[in-house]
Amino acid sequence: MTVLDLFSGPGGWSHALNVLGVRDVGLEWDEWACKTRAAAGQLTIRTDVALYPVWPFLGKTVGLIASPPCQAWSMAGKRLGLVDQPLVHQAVADLAAGRDTRAKLLAACRDERSLLAAEPMRYLHALNTVGEPEWVAMEEVPDVLPLWRQYAAVLRHWGYSVWTGILNAADYGVPQTRRRAILLASRVRTAEPPSPTHAQVAEPETLFGPGRARWVSMEGALGWGATDRPVPTVCAGGGPGGGPEPFPSGSRKALSAARDRGTWTPRANGIVRQSLREGASWAARHGPRGSRPADAPAETYTADAHRWSWSLRSNNQANATVRSIEEPAGTLFFGHRANECTWIAEPVATQPEGEPQAAPEPIRITVREAGILQTFPADYPWAGNKGQQFSQIGNAVPPLLAGHLLAPHLGVALDSDDFTLAA
Repeated sequence: MTVLDLFSGPGGWSHALNVLGVRDVGLEWDEWACKTRAAAGQLTIRTDVALYPVWPFLGKTVGLIASPPCQAWSMAGKRLGLVDQPLVHQAVADLAAGRDTRAKLLAACRDERSLLAAEPMRYLHALNTVGEPEWVAMEEVPDVLPLWRQYAAVLRHWGYSVWTGILNAADYGVPQTRRRAILLASRVRTAEPPSPTHAQVAEPETLFGPGRARWVSMEGALGWGATDRPVPTVCAGGGPGGGPEPFPSGSRKALSAARDRGTWTPRANGIVRQSLREGASWAARHGPRGSRPADAPAETYTADAHRWSWSLRSNNQANATVRSIEEPAGTLFFGHRANECTWIAEPVATQPEGEPQAAPEPIRITVREAGILQTFPADYPWAGNKGQQFSQIGNAVPPLLAGHLLAPHLGVALDSDDFTLAA
């Protein structure tokens, strides 16, 4: 029996299933997401979900997963999906009744991607003719919740137990306050959301429940210590997908030379970047400093290290979310220059007397860091250039959240320690 994953992306749902001991078949159009999936060993059919036939899966599908593209609905875009929403609702109603009016409705859509949110119903209607699938799990941005409720009404008519609602990924151990509209349905069990494992403020165990841990912070997920700083990396600079330089171009040669000889050179203002590979959190994971990899940056210490605290800024807009590394990140989204995440330094509450020191320059988040904050393994094999990799990460379902959603359907106990992050 097959778990069918529509719009499977780089493998957020698939990685969760692999951890839980199950493999899926992913349908995905994006070339680089398919290459990432291939490198991760995931079964993939590169195709347009809207054109692929359902008949190859009839009689073989135990579960259906769908995370339609969110660009038409996301707050990071023009949100034309909201304008097209009546057309999408009409498409879902027609497909649930066995009528395919997609071509006519698509011609009226302001964003052709809007109608992709109706595609799961085409598969569900065909599969229902043979009493499949046993369970369904779907995920999208919060504004799609009314559409999920329409799906729920249809699925209940077909004999499913269904739950829909908004879940915050941070409540399930994801170091990111990512809110998503979720639909869970089952023919064989009562559909309900998984019990949260984390809370903004830790809750002790009581007679009424096991308690919840504090939300996972960015520094906790990345394995940083209290005084660790992001390490700058030399990137290709501007151009398609590359984004702006994270530091002045004149610094690139000095940083390249420093990397070659295993040290980081001070900037002109005297500030020295501090290695991530310091502090108790790193030592606990990787042993004493003497066992560090030969190519790791040399440890550096600076007298002004205590002057600055580091935060993650979600983009360069005036209303950008800024979170301290002691908190979860805001929702990660990529794909536009205006949406690039950067580490920024802010003065601590108490500053030593004397002449104020210039703050360290912002540092772009790395693919590895962004993937970890989305709960992918540190060594996940992202394919494509940096822009393509960031886009995949921002569009993916956090595997840890997916694991919590899928484990009850599979009858498997989820151990969050299996979703290793920093390495």
